[in-house]
Amino acid sequence: MKWRVVAVLATLVPIGVIAVQFDIQLQDLLAIGLLPFVASVLIMMAKLGLQGAKFTYIAKSYASGVGSAVTLSGVRVGAEFIKFSTPMFIGAEFIMIYYLHKKKVPPSKSAWIAFVDIVTEVLAAGILSIAAAALALAAGSYTVGVVVLAVSVPITAIWTVLFFLSARRDFRVPRMLRALARRAARERGTHYIDEADKWLEGICRTSRENAGSAKSSRVFVNSLLMSLASWVLYGISFLAIAVGVGYAITAFDSVMAVMAANAIANLPVTIGGAGLAELGIFGYLNDANPFDFSLPEGGVEWNAIVGWRIATYYIPIVITWLLLVKLALSRVRRSDV
Repeated sequence: MKWRVVAVLATLVPIGVIAVQFDIQLQDLLAIGLLPFVASVLIMMAKLGLQGAKFTYIAKSYASGVGSAVTLSGVRVGAEFIKFSTPMFIGAEFIMIYYLHKKKVPPSKSAWIAFVDIVTEVLAAGILSIAAAALALAAGSYTVGVVVLAVSVPITAIWTVLFFLSARRDFRVPRMLRALARRAARERGTHYIDEADKWLEGICRTSRENAGSAKSSRVFVNSLLMSLASWVLYGISFLAIAVGVGYAITAFDSVMAVMAANAIANLPVTIGGAGLAELGIFGYLNDANPFDFSLPEGGVEWNAIVGWRIATYYIPIVITWLLLVKLALSRVRRSDV
């Protein structure tokens, strides 16, 4: 896990550049105020907690003996560390599958549970991000609007199509990846490809078994609503910081700005969207073009953005790391229910 530490340290570079470029001093961050900052952190923790509750709900809907609600929620929150320390916020699904596998849940069912969790997460984020892009375009912020759409639409469409098509056909590793794996690792590569095909086949089989059932539809809809609520909480986290610096913004605009920034941060350019999220929210709220990051009259200030990023990324990444090591990666007993 040493490379994870390096990855997290690398995320400090963009925010350090922003602090130097725009002369953000410690006193500027302290001007936000302790209460608004703590409120933002607590709102972010509530967002993560709701994600944990959703994973618990999905897991217990499809499997038994998977652990207590507290443990399952902690595992899901801990899995966010992987998302925080990789480009495009991917990887949490592998932690969920790994934990469920240790609980003796069949591989196909473990993958299905993680699949439902991730698809509802992506779909909810996509809905809000696309709405934010539409509002940006309507307001004349064409650059931000187009970038958000260019990222959100393909990601949302791919995951949604894969989810619903999985009940109709079996997926296999694409031929190009299959050929590359065999060329790079020969017998081992072939083994991994075969295992991946079995895993995909299991997901599709489980999808067919649950397709169209009232239970599956209920779980999906409820999980989607929980995901929407968690993303709204994430959006409101910026409102708490804005209040601290006296920046006038509504809860709705705060959610739209954060979801636009979240979409931009999904570009596979930096670890954890470092720098992209900050520039995204600045551009959305200040109608900036890609080459003008000067502060307009009455615009949101950089200290608010940096403070928000610390509250919703750098503090949670420590908490998620502790939960990841304590729960998801620790020894699990089958009787732990």
